[in-house]
Amino acid sequence: MDDAELSLAAVLVAEATNVGYKPVARPRHWALNRARLSHVEQNYLRAETLRAANARLIDVQADIPLAQLWGGGMVASVDGMRFVVPTQTVYAGHNPRYFGRKRGATWLNAINDQVAGIGATVVPGTQRDSLYQLDVLLNPYHGRRPELVTSDTAGYSDMVFGLYRICGMAYAPRLANLADTRFWRIDPAADYGPANDLARHRIRLGRISPYWPEMLRIAGSLVTGTVRAYDLIRALGRDGNPTPLGQAFAEYGRIAKTQHLLAVADPDDDTYQHSLNAQLNTTESRHRLARKLCFGHRGELRQSYQEGMEDQLGALGLVLNAVVLWNTTYLGAAVEQLRAQGYPVADADAARLSPLIDTHLNVHGAYTFFLPQLAGLRPLREPDRAERDEK
Repeated sequence: MDDAELSLAAVLVAEATNVGYKPVARPRHWALNRARLSHVEQNYLRAETLRAANARLIDVQADIPLAQLWGGGMVASVDGMRFVVPTQTVYAGHNPRYFGRKRGATWLNAINDQVAGIGATVVPGTQRDSLYQLDVLLNPYHGRRPELVTSDTAGYSDMVFGLYRICGMAYAPRLANLADTRFWRIDPAADYGPANDLARHRIRLGRISPYWPEMLRIAGSLVTGTVRAYDLIRALGRDGNPTPLGQAFAEYGRIAKTQHLLAVADPDDDTYQHSLNAQLNTTESRHRLARKLCFGHRGELRQSYQEGMEDQLGALGLVLNAVVLWNTTYLGAAVEQLRAQGYPVADADAARLSPLIDTHLNVHGAYTFFLPQLAGLRPLREPDRAERDEK
């Protein structure tokens, strides 16, 4: 396996950009010929190795001072990215809104507030995100689970609120219509001042307490990976007719849901809502970058089995994390150089930088994997000198 890094880099580029082996293979170089690349993909590109590689990137990203200005890694968002699947497969579904007359799949991925992808899974078609997102967050690429999770409206339900809370995470989705959302109270005689008319619905603790021991056992099974949240939510929900245990989770979740709604509706402090929106916008920016990278074959997945889709999109996620780490490293170096030269770069301004910039990335043309040996980072360009050179 001499020059294994060359073969791995070529395979990751081929999978992430969706261009296949032809643009990256070099028949005259034994580490880059088609047979070697095929061998490396079949034996080394799998869920376990991708998870281990992502864990390394996430840990390095967390140690960069600039990334620490963005957050502590304890806030995450989950969202789905749609891919058309033109091949015949049971792992794709119809949805005219996203796929037209074809079938497709959803890449459900989680990203933390340090802009690192911490988990992902492939969902057939466009099934409801709430059935899968908890599984992604309970089994992240590294050992730290987020404490606060946000998503769009598609992942919202009272039962999901309860499952997140009992597993040690706060769920904070973006709600489409706050005016039609119910607020809940435990004590009907409590005086909440101006919010008395708002909280008209009562949480019935009698529906929770008889099932509390069983709810704790379910939480332990979810956290340890003994059961999947996807199977559990379907079993407890029964297509809109929850079981008594499912109703207990829904009642419990209404407590966390009301706390979330009060924080969103607080007229004196909009920091909470702004932070959630900023995290979701970061996810959308990452998806835009993913679309730019995965341009081959019109951005369609042509794998006919789920493991192949997961390996290909796993390679895309790893390359995205590598791009983010590269950008973060050089942005941080530029900030430090400016400060060393006497420029007053405030932390509040540096925190507004984004590692999802892509104007310097060229995914088209010829690919080369032979890089010069550098003792450290590449020299940073002087902006004034770059402008003079362009003129």
